[in-house]
Amino acid sequence: MSRLLVLFDLDNTLVDRRGTLADWSAEFTARHGLADEERAQVLGAVAERAYPSTFEVIRARYRLPVSSDELWRAYCADIAASVSCPAEILDGLDELREAGWRVGVATNGAVDIQRAKLKTTGIAERVDGIFVSEEAEARKPQRRHFALAAARCGAVLGDGGWMVGDNPVNDIGGGRFAGLRTIWIANGRSWPLDDPGPDHAVPHVRAAIDHLLLHATDHARATA
Repeated sequence: MSRLLVLFDLDNTLVDRRGTLADWSAEFTARHGLADEERAQVLGAVAERAYPSTFEVIRARYRLPVSSDELWRAYCADIAASVSCPAEILDGLDELREAGWRVGVATNGAVDIQRAKLKTTGIAERVDGIFVSEEAEARKPQRRHFALAAARCGAVLGDGGWMVGDNPVNDIGGGRFAGLRTIWIANGRSWPLDDPGPDHAVPHVRAAIDHLLLHATDHARATA
């Protein structure tokens, strides 16, 4: 029986990025003696994605006396130390692989910070492959991103598979365009687009894992 492929988004899917960033921005502004009203500005600067160039802008805007490289390294260390992945999700990744799935992470972002988060949370050791967009300038929702992520898992998109994520455009739209079935992590939201929705919508990633484990059982019976 061929191994099924599933790719997971990282931020706000496997880990909570929003809550971690809010805490970080409060600590950052306090550490550098910035006013409380500047906290929202700092948070806004890193909210979508953060790269070394982001901290060049922050350093210049607030005239900070440390280099942008130091700020970037501190950011990577702080976020990696703060972020966590619930035990039930880590266990679920193990369960998927034990059930015969190829499990991968497909994430946009900078290599330094994304791989630091994957390592410290324990996710890295529980998946078959990881692809971070900065590695090859291939960002979701581009099809090439999903193809490279699948390749890291020893798979090809032509064999099918699943994409699990919270972003309607990058994860669900991109995954569908790449020929993958999709599971949307709602995180308390309603589907926001007029486009066709995901194949499945679930409240959190553990529910997505449980659905995939059920699918694997049905797939095994059908191909036996």
